Amino acid sequence: MNAPSSLEALIEALRCLPGVGPKSAQRMAYHLLQRDKPGALQLAQALGGAVERIHHCAKCNNFSEEEVCAMCRSSHRDASLLCVVEMPADLLMMEQAQCYGGMYFVLMGRLSPLDGIGARELPLERLLARAQEQLCEVILATNFTVEGDATAHYLATLLSAQGIKVSRIARGLPVGGELEHVDSGTLAQAVLERRAVSA
Repeated sequence: MNAPSSLEALIEALRCLPGVGPKSAQRMAYHLLQRDKPGALQLAQALGGAVERIHHCAKCNNFSEEEVCAMCRSSHRDASLLCVVEMPADLLMMEQAQCYGGMYFVLMGRLSPLDGIGARELPLERLLARAQEQLCEVILATNFTVEGDATAHYLATLLSAQGIKVSRIARGLPVGGELEHVDSGTLAQAVLERRAVSA
């Protein structure tokens, strides 16, 4: 017997989440419909509202409900430093470590040819424009993965060619590690011990 088409549509929609296969999507759909209808409605409303209201900050490219986010508008941050991270979760980790007081740029990804993500898929023109706003230093805080290292090398070459000082956070982080999974002390040490990157 076939499931109702609306149920099939819900299961298929849940499969768009990372790491969610057919069985997991089915379990989630059954749980929401059978055990937590108020939660399902809340999820639908929150998701609809987020999709409608959230876009990218014109300066840092992070998620924001405003044209320019509060962090980019803050007069308390050091506008001479720009830290480049892969994802919003990495920015949050940097902030939780309380080791950095400059500005940010969020790539929303990293170079990964196997996943079809090349330089054209990243907002590099916006990053270059931001890096040329009288900055003293761009700090590359991409993850210490093969893709993160490749992204850092590419960005270092690109930015150095424009005469911009570039550094990379130190490898106080474990090789293969990702920022959102690292403790604050290790991350703080990595930022303090950053070094210049030769293109």
